[in-house]
Amino acid sequence: MQQEHYKIAILSRNKSLYSTKRLIETIENKGHEAIVLDHLKCDIVIEQDKPSIYYKGERIKGIDAVIPRIGASVTFYGAAVVRQFEMMNIPTAVESQALVRSRDKLRSLQILARANVGMPKTVFTNYSKEVKKIIDSVGGAPLIVKLLEGTQGYGVVLAPTKKAAESIIEAFHSMKARVIVQEFIEEAKGADIRAFVIDNKVVGAMKRQGKEGEFRSNLHQGGTGELIKLTKEERQVALTAAKAMGLSVAGVDMLQSERGPLVLEVNSSPGLEGIEKTTNKDIASELINYVSKLIESTKLRKKKKFKSNA
Repeated sequence: MQQEHYKIAILSRNKSLYSTKRLIETIENKGHEAIVLDHLKCDIVIEQDKPSIYYKGERIKGIDAVIPRIGASVTFYGAAVVRQFEMMNIPTAVESQALVRSRDKLRSLQILARANVGMPKTVFTNYSKEVKKIIDSVGGAPLIVKLLEGTQGYGVVLAPTKKAAESIIEAFHSMKARVIVQEFIEEAKGADIRAFVIDNKVVGAMKRQGKEGEFRSNLHQGGTGELIKLTKEERQVALTAAKAMGLSVAGVDMLQSERGPLVLEVNSSPGLEGIEKTTNKDIASELINYVSKLIESTKLRKKKKFKSNA
């Protein structure tokens, strides 16, 4: 039986990024065609019954599936491009609505709380003057102050004392910067867990440890990763969190606490480099296998629809 040949588009602004390179390589190794599109250079044409996308002046045709790799700073336009592909009945590894949802930190926490997912106690206010009450409501200092728009560990501050917490929160408020205030989980000791979820399965997990004197464990901040075997509860929490966010591909970040795993964030464009190098697993292959499955189920649906209309 001849293997199907698919044309898979990766929405990425940089072909030389590790994740993009690995996806291109894996798509081609599996006998498919990879095409990289800079989503910011895509023009969206909205027309009744004829949605289309133009790239560098040419209409995009023959795409079987899309893998979005969209940075936080361009979520609005990137999600609009993904949505247009959806309107063209082209399956996508990450749906536009889930992408937008995941980038709204506050909305994400509300969704996770509703799904009964454990998380650090968090407060968000509209520049409230009751700073002392905010601090007390997360259990006092030390505490974490996070910019709502921060990514990769940037815009995250540890306030060691109540006085420092007051100063930091007031400074952010004076700049009209929106922040969330979160309890500090001391027993995590500057480490967190990244569970990589694809199609309702944890395909890899690592423990990320912040460098000496650093509470942020992000690899971008000089943290180190080590292979970890998740407990049954950690695995279940990761799957519940990804499902609640509507994400088929996700990086779920959790802290190990005395009251069980606590979810910090669910990332809709998780990087492949840290997880692949730490776990020695071919995560890119898992992702492309999932995308192939998406294409096949979309084609089957179209076939059934065609038959029922015939």
